Amino acid sequence: MDRLEEAAKAAGGIALEDQGFAQFMDSGDPLAFLRSEFEIPSVNQVTGNPRDGEDYACTYLCGNSLGLQPKRARLILNEEMDEWAARGVAGHHRHSKDRAWVGYRKQIVEKMAPLFGAKPVEVGVMGTLTANLHMMLAAFYRPTAERFKILIESKAFPSDHYAVESQIQWHKLSPDAMLLAKPRDGELTLRTSDILELIEREGSAIAVVMLSGVQFYTGQAFEIEKITAAAHSKGCIVGWDLAHAAGNILLQLHDWDVDFACWCTYKYMNSGPGGISGFFVHQRYAHDISLPRLLGWWAHDESTRFDMTNSFVPNEGAAGFEISNTPIMTAATLLGSLQVFELTSMEELRTKSVLLTTYLEYLLNKRVGNNYMQIITPKECRGAQLSLLFDAEVFEPLFQALTGAGVICDERKPNCIRIAPVPLYNTFNDVWKCVDTICRALDLAT
Repeated sequence: MDRLEEAAKAAGGIALEDQGFAQFMDSGDPLAFLRSEFEIPSVNQVTGNPRDGEDYACTYLCGNSLGLQPKRARLILNEEMDEWAARGVAGHHRHSKDRAWVGYRKQIVEKMAPLFGAKPVEVGVMGTLTANLHMMLAAFYRPTAERFKILIESKAFPSDHYAVESQIQWHKLSPDAMLLAKPRDGELTLRTSDILELIEREGSAIAVVMLSGVQFYTGQAFEIEKITAAAHSKGCIVGWDLAHAAGNILLQLHDWDVDFACWCTYKYMNSGPGGISGFFVHQRYAHDISLPRLLGWWAHDESTRFDMTNSFVPNEGAAGFEISNTPIMTAATLLGSLQVFELTSMEELRTKSVLLTTYLEYLLNKRVGNNYMQIITPKECRGAQLSLLFDAEVFEPLFQALTGAGVICDERKPNCIRIAPVPLYNTFNDVWKCVDTICRALDLAT
């Protein structure tokens, strides 16, 4: 907040809630050039309701659900389509852009690893998020009579819940092997101290701790380093679902000693709907051939893979978990997005993100207040997203008004609206327009 107040003084004392302040912030934004790297849908396109007069860019604040399309994603995808047309199977080994398909993963993991505080050897690319969670749990969840529980959030994303539930069923264990971390009565978010206390109390029976880096509903960012250290001190394996953390918050998976992590790439990482996913396996397992895993031919040592000996020798690190060859078309769109990330750094993006979300919070508190609305995302632990609860009587008309005005965010029934200004392409004026639309809609609804 101090940075915003200092900026207001530099702008001649303009009020933060004035649109002129948002425009002033955008004029001095060192990352403003990144917006031109993306396709910004128009209001008519996203609403499907052509209106009279000039069409204009929508206010897209839904990157926590699906990121916008990087222009480079289309470019590289088209290049790979052309390569396929021109070379057929030869594209696996000869490529006009020096991106031979047989080794496509290498450029992906080298560009992706820095976003996670990881080494390239620790990062893999394959499949989808839940499938990768199953792959990791197949390797790391080895229940015994004494240590058999998996700790997750009580309100984890349903796919995570189902994955853990089915793993427990697969091992023919009772449902109480799923240990749920619950908020205190009357609270919506989890306190780190309560998670640590639960690990201390139950740790000797916990096989795997598997929480989300950022909680999908509340937007709470968990203290990964603290929780990982506490779980390790009790002998637990620690894995993280980073779906809402990837490309959003600062991560240091290697230094934090995380055992494994999985993430999708279509939210803040902008690879496109259903895009290929990534995963992390700590370097200490890079040569651990005793670690059980589900196998496929692409996990075999690349130097002898095509000898077809049927005598498995694993690739080093995370590559030893990749069961199938890289799907080039979905990897291509991710590569396009990663090229955009290379134009900046996660530290620079996070600096802008904090300002955008702080500005959103300020405007909501100043202009809407606690009439009809409650911000449930904790101030001290969050990424880009704010989750807002609205009174039932205004929720539906408000969301319809936002959508109709071309302000794109998302709803979670019964009464939550999630708003996520993404630093790669959102502006301070986007934030101002969103809150202004909320205010006008509430005036009409009440």
